Amino acid sequence: MDIPDWFVWIALGLAVLQALALVPIIRRLRGPDSAVRSKARLELLESVGNLLLFGGMLLSLLVADSWFWVALTGFALMAAVYAVKGVHLLRARRRPTA
Repeated sequence: MDIPDWFVWIALGLAVLQALALVPIIRRLRGPDSAVRSKARLELLESVGNLLLFGGMLLSLLVADSWFWVALTGFALMAAVYAVKGVHLLRARRRPTA
C-alpha cells in the first residue's frame, strides 16, 4: 500500500509544531512556583509522548523496518500522563472549598 506524500508532510508539520510547543513548557519548568513546575513536568511528558507517537508513525510509514514500537511507547506514555492528570482533576474536585 502506497502512502501519499501529503500525509507524510502533514505528520511532519504536526511533529514540528509539537516540538515548538516545548519552548514555553521548558520556560515554565524554570519558574519559581512549584505548582507551575509540576504542571509543566506533566505537559513535558505529554509532549514527549506525542513526539514519540508522531516519530513512530513517520518511521513506520517511511522506513521498511517496523518502528511501530516507538509509537506504542509514545501512546503508553501519553496514557500514563492522562491518567495522572485525571487523578489530579478528581482530587481537586473532591476537596471542599471553603
